[in-house]
Amino acid sequence: MHDSSPYQPPRSPITSTASEPFAEIKLFSTQGRLGRVRYIGYLVGLIVLIFLSAGLIASVNSFSRLQEGGGDGDLVHILGSGALIALWIVTIVVSILLIIQRLHDFNASSWWSLLVLVPLANLVLYLILLIMPGTQGANRFGNPPPPNTLGVILLALILPLITVTGIIAAIAIPAYMDYAAHTQQTAPNRLPLQTK
Repeated sequence: MHDSSPYQPPRSPITSTASEPFAEIKLFSTQGRLGRVRYIGYLVGLIVLIFLSAGLIASVNSFSRLQEGGGDGDLVHILGSGALIALWIVTIVVSILLIIQRLHDFNASSWWSLLVLVPLANLVLYLILLIMPGTQGANRFGNPPPPNTLGVILLALILPLITVTGIIAAIAIPAYMDYAAHTQQTAPNRLPLQTK
């Protein structure tokens, strides 16, 4: 005889053990979703890559001009300028793709990304992209993005760190300059110490 007591502990887990499905991150696509932290991290990473690449191109261009004596470096200058233009185009395309995926995260149409072209409206759009939380679970653009990795979080923290450092520097440097000027003005009026 099978004895099934209603007071027996359950033999299966109470909570669902199925993992929540996450969408795969597609950086060069208009499909998918991108969370706030990942958007900021990827944007900061893109900016760092652009500055490093532009600096490398400019230094190669300057080095070739110095080696040529300023005469025959025109070909290298043209190639460097072309590389900078291509870098600028890639930056615009990738940043628009990031904006589209970020808009998808809070269930907004990708057509809102055209506000990037409108002055002042683009500032409001960027503010919304940084503040607006993504929808919980799946929406019409797919499953939510995967959890953020440590690298993405560290990249995203660079932006607030630079902002706070800039604010502190904007306050501290003029205060120090005033202090130094005040010290220079009052220094001649001080009497020297008398030694015996």
